[in-house]
Amino acid sequence: MSRIDRGSRTIAAPPAAVYDALVDRAALEAWLPPDGMRGRIERWDPRPGGGFRMVLTYLDPAGSPGKTSDATDVVDVGFAELVPALRVVQTAVFQADDPAYAGTMTMTWHLTAAGDGTAVTVTATGVPPGIDQRVHEEGIASSLAHLAAYLETGG
Repeated sequence: MSRIDRGSRTIAAPPAAVYDALVDRAALEAWLPPDGMRGRIERWDPRPGGGFRMVLTYLDPAGSPGKTSDATDVVDVGFAELVPALRVVQTAVFQADDPAYAGTMTMTWHLTAAGDGTAVTVTATGVPPGIDQRVHEEGIASSLAHLAAYLETGG
């Protein structure tokens, strides 16, 4: 059975607002990097078939060696599917010399209305074997917490 990494969180914001935060450059730079990292988007094309390149920099690279360099992970993300207020499907390819990080990972963000908020479920398939599942799921949870904080405090 192929590996699936998951995360979920209910966010006190409507699905349309959550979707907007998934496809807005400034929003992604603010909330997507997990704890211990900061992110910068170098290229931006927000449409199906488009995507972005994000440079993630470790705040303390001593404890977490990067995939691209000692202090960074560079990932090219494609927008495979954009369904407003329902779903964002991304393909992600890490820039790395180590073959353990090769391949295309698919990240699917499902949005479901939940009372006054949105249940956000993230599934990752095709995760490169060099990415530890526990660490990856902690990173997804961290990004979801940042997304919630971003939306619930008004960005």
